[in-house]
Amino acid sequence: MSTRRIAVGISGASGFMYGVRLLELLRELDIETHLTISRSALLTMQHETTHKLADVNALASFTYRCDDMAAAISSGSFRTLGMIVAPCSMKTLAEIASGLSSSLISRAADVTLKERRPLVLLARETPYTLAHLRNMMAVTEMGGIVAPPVPAFYARPASLDAMIDHTLGRVLDLFALDCNSVRRWKEHEA
Repeated sequence: MSTRRIAVGISGASGFMYGVRLLELLRELDIETHLTISRSALLTMQHETTHKLADVNALASFTYRCDDMAAAISSGSFRTLGMIVAPCSMKTLAEIASGLSSSLISRAADVTLKERRPLVLLARETPYTLAHLRNMMAVTEMGGIVAPPVPAFYARPASLDAMIDHTLGRVLDLFALDCNSVRRWKEHEA
């Protein structure tokens, strides 16, 4: 595949900025992005940020409505490096874990798993119920990666932005992409 592309889903969990910053980092890395945002995420965006939908969409290479089941990313024949859902709500996690494709995010995630491509879910909820944990286990057993956005304090983040960048840098490591935002453990000593 000559074009490096990643599907990005932003679902309705708290942490809308993870999705926005992910799009910015992928743009800096010259990665083509295919974005879908859930309806609940639009509500979260209004509560957590001053962003407008048009501004967020402008960060992506391509955007799709959450109900567009004919979008490019709904097909396994559309090649990507994989998919990241940032943040990932427990509802979206449950849909992915059970193979339900009621939205484009869960359909694109299902396609990513069936094609054996990396799927990373920034599961954003706490505390977890047994259902949440079982869904995380199911996704993991299918080959997905559940990566709750937990800050790494050894990096001594000076701001919320630094914590977000470190988390997303570690997520991008899973795709062998380095955005130079990770303060790596003991690397400065090497």
